[in-house]
Amino acid sequence: MRTYEGFLKAALVTLKITAIAIVLGTLFGIVFALMKISRSKILQTIANLYITLIRGTPLIVQIMFLYYGITSIVVLSNFWAGAIALGVHNGAYIAEIFRGAIQGVDRGQREASLALGMNRTQAMRRIIFPQALRRAIPPLGNQFIITLKDSSLVYVIGVTELFGLANREAAASFMPFETFLVVGLYYLVLVLIFTWLLKLYENRLNVDGS
Repeated sequence: MRTYEGFLKAALVTLKITAIAIVLGTLFGIVFALMKISRSKILQTIANLYITLIRGTPLIVQIMFLYYGITSIVVLSNFWAGAIALGVHNGAYIAEIFRGAIQGVDRGQREASLALGMNRTQAMRRIIFPQALRRAIPPLGNQFIITLKDSSLVYVIGVTELFGLANREAAASFMPFETFLVVGLYYLVLVLIFTWLLKLYENRLNVDGS
């Protein structure tokens, strides 16, 4: 019973850290996507450097690097350090999703918006971005599910989420197969729930236009 309750609490930690990482990653993604498509070469360079560094290095290395880097400057719990690291990591991938979605909107609509007297910011906010968001929903959903599974890596900095608890239980009970089977089922259930919710949202927005 104690182990069952422990896994439920660990699943809640997994969901919390995933939710924070998704919010932070989406904010990072929008900002760096706009920087990458801006007219400023400096902003483009910064965005390209960030995306290249994050996508070119392993997530587990980024978690360790950011954890020890952040906590050497600001006192943070391992939970928040892990959530921030996951957010920074996902921001690079989400930035490319938004960048592709924005650039996929027909240029004629941008030109029509400008012809109606809107400036570039207004055109982006009122016309371009809403359409880009609809296009981005399916790949964003996939990235959010990846974030849920990647949250297991924060165990390396001592966060007691599902995988971290499973490691501890497996060592204590000498039953690694059974323990990791159980934690695998927890992840599977969470992913299926995520997938179902995202599908409902896609259908509500009628993303495919049918």
